[in-house]
Amino acid sequence: MVVLGIETTCDETAAAVVERHDAGPGKILSNIILSQVNEHAAFGGVVPEIAARAHVEALDRIIGKAMADAGKTFDTIDGIAAAAGPGLIGGVIVGLTTAKAIALVSAKPLIAVNHLEAHALTPRLTDAVPFPYCLFLASGGHTQIVAVRGVGDYVRLGTTLDDAIGEAFDKTAKLLGLGYPGGPQVEQEALRGNPVRFLLPRPMHGRPEADFSLSGLKTALRLEAEKIAPLTDQDVADLCASFQQSVVDVVLDRLRAGLKIFRERYGPPNALVAAGGVAANQAIRKVLHRLAFEGGTVLVVPPPILCTDNGAMIAWAGAERLAHGLVDPLDVAPRARWSLEDVTGARPEQHSYLRMKS
Repeated sequence: MVVLGIETTCDETAAAVVERHDAGPGKILSNIILSQVNEHAAFGGVVPEIAARAHVEALDRIIGKAMADAGKTFDTIDGIAAAAGPGLIGGVIVGLTTAKAIALVSAKPLIAVNHLEAHALTPRLTDAVPFPYCLFLASGGHTQIVAVRGVGDYVRLGTTLDDAIGEAFDKTAKLLGLGYPGGPQVEQEALRGNPVRFLLPRPMHGRPEADFSLSGLKTALRLEAEKIAPLTDQDVADLCASFQQSVVDVVLDRLRAGLKIFRERYGPPNALVAAGGVAANQAIRKVLHRLAFEGGTVLVVPPPILCTDNGAMIAWAGAERLAHGLVDPLDVAPRARWSLEDVTGARPEQHSYLRMKS
């Protein structure tokens, strides 16, 4: 089964072609990603209108290259998948509308993919991880602990009550005058900083539920910075190190709670999986290895290019859903908000593709 995937939910214009077999990991035939970082750097964050326009200008070319690199034509693939949300609605509309047009002209099934489900299923593309497993999804827009029990079967065990971890890193970078994107900049500064110079809070620490809260940590950092302003280069490094250490401690504590809930409800997970751009942070990755070892399971972290937004994860999620007969009508709507728990299984009318094939 070969599927084209299109990703336009934020500031990457991406397309990929992926092959799925009945067993084992998938095969990425092509994976083209065009970043818009330069377009948004001057604003310190993603500007939705600029992102949507950039998607319009680049997407046809990106899809063409993905198909050419894969050596495929629309006649030789089995489905068209596109991220239908959640995300910046202008960008989502661009990708989903393009996918609808291709599906209509090529008479191929359309799969409207939840962007978070694509992250959740990526370890099956790379490592063929069996269900169920525990997912730690951490990015600029999302921080969740999820029980992944099957395709279209997700239970959220914990989430952030305010800021996502990636968002907190980006806001910290902006506060301290660092570049965009902020997460890698904070991590780099933290390498030469003192992580115990500033006593910052560990929000939600010790609570039995697995939720996160980052806004208080962000406020505490700002107050410490204001106390010692103007900041020297070493002050900035120490603030970054102290902030990152606090986040690491929070992740350790919150994931321990999440894994405890997982085991109580579903038994031991087949893996602890990390997805999203925050998974690329080496300090956080070390604590994930520790948690997996403590829990008697394995840690699976896809390669960095598959942790951030990309078309391969959309294509793979589309292939997984298509294998279960989960296709969508051409009037499926884009969604700015779309919880993983709202991702559903097959409806009766969605089996028309399987009946047609049989």
